[in-house]
Amino acid sequence: MKLLDSFVAGVIANSDYTEMDTIYLANRILALVGEANAQQETQETTLIKLKDQLVELAVDNGRCADIQEEKNCLGAELMNFITPIPSQVNGRFWKTYQENPEQAIADFYDLSKKNDYIKVEAIAKNLAFSTPSKYGDMQITINLSKPEKDPKAIAAAKLVASSDYPKCQLCMENEGYQGRINHPDRANHRIIRMDLGEEKWGFQYSPYAYFNEHCIFLNTQHVPMVISKDTFSQLLDIVDIFPGYFAGSNSDLPIVGGSILTHNHYQGGRHTFPMEKAELSHRFTFKGFEEVDAGIVNWPMSVIRLTSDDKDKVIELAEKIRLAWRDYSDKSADILAYTDDTPHHTVTPIARKKEGRFQLDIVLRDNHTSEEHPDGVYHPHKDVQHIKKENIGLIEVMGLAILPPRLKEELLEVEKYVLGEYNEIADYHKDWADKIKASNPHVTAEKVSSIVQKAVGATFTRVLEDAGVYKNTKDFMRFVEHVGLG
Repeated sequence: MKLLDSFVAGVIANSDYTEMDTIYLANRILALVGEANAQQETQETTLIKLKDQLVELAVDNGRCADIQEEKNCLGAELMNFITPIPSQVNGRFWKTYQENPEQAIADFYDLSKKNDYIKVEAIAKNLAFSTPSKYGDMQITINLSKPEKDPKAIAAAKLVASSDYPKCQLCMENEGYQGRINHPDRANHRIIRMDLGEEKWGFQYSPYAYFNEHCIFLNTQHVPMVISKDTFSQLLDIVDIFPGYFAGSNSDLPIVGGSILTHNHYQGGRHTFPMEKAELSHRFTFKGFEEVDAGIVNWPMSVIRLTSDDKDKVIELAEKIRLAWRDYSDKSADILAYTDDTPHHTVTPIARKKEGRFQLDIVLRDNHTSEEHPDGVYHPHKDVQHIKKENIGLIEVMGLAILPPRLKEELLEVEKYVLGEYNEIADYHKDWADKIKASNPHVTAEKVSSIVQKAVGATFTRVLEDAGVYKNTKDFMRFVEHVGLG
């Protein structure tokens, strides 16, 4: 098959274009990639692989710089040929939703994969495994999907005039944005419009998903992250609108918050996290909220779980807990609500709908620092930062570790060290590796990988324990009693 002909045929097969549009499509594509060698022979049959070949042809023809960011922009523009315009995407979504909500969601998810907005091939490069802990199996991912910056791209970015459009990567203005060397390509990006309470929100998928159907709900206005009563209401609305999805929010304070605090957004998807499987270690009823089942989750972080048929009661109780926690201090447990006028307390909320009942996990967060722990008292402590030193955000809170790509090679060196082979182990792993070695004196080459993975999981569990505000139930129950038991 010829390259251009194959791509045009693929576009027609996967879009609203028809055979009548063949010449038009060919000419528009030639305008992007150049005419030389456009009809070279190809063995590829999938649209995304054909797109990749056209991008390389554009580089050869001088239509695109040999820099990954620019190639991505061209690739997204080519895949935009099979992506309906936003009004069509939204019209079809909500029309289908009226008959079958699950089908509407599935269709939008399929489009986002088919048009290469969700980087399926890149995501498959991630390393993933699970390890046992006393709280249940922890899920570990070493994130290899996002390509590292090319030095040529870094140099080129310095020459690009600064721009505040779009203001951030979560703004609505990203929909259809061409992209540039210092802002990602979004020509093939689409957002579903929806109402949450009195506000206009958008629903999209994450290009580099960390779990199944990883999606983002974003305020259509560029407003800062904030946890309030509206947050609980909106999260529970989302799990009502999107059957089978969870929805959660990062905290709204530095250290305990996510990477983007400047734009209010939530994350969701179709995935069962370890924290969801965790049982309650203590059960109780809050005064005035007898309709709500409440308890402490058996989890390394400090979690109160609320479950009820009555959505409004869950929202009201969650807000009562948030406000109580905001101003609560307990010096004996190193709980500090304020330093002068600087607040330290917030929550990480996660919503689900299980068997028709609304469930909300409220994770207590505290971001104060100390001389001993300058990165945060409830942040990964120094002795575990060789594995994870970044903020513990929503996804990690629920028991899925997102670990840096450096660990792929570094853990191989740890394995060699444990086996007593020649290695180039990083100094900051040596104490940890020595403990692994001491605990496994007869380790074999066949078992070393699983032993090191288990040690990674144990370290991640310690990371979550560091981030947990309460280290024992007695202290935790003092706060629960402060909120007001029935």
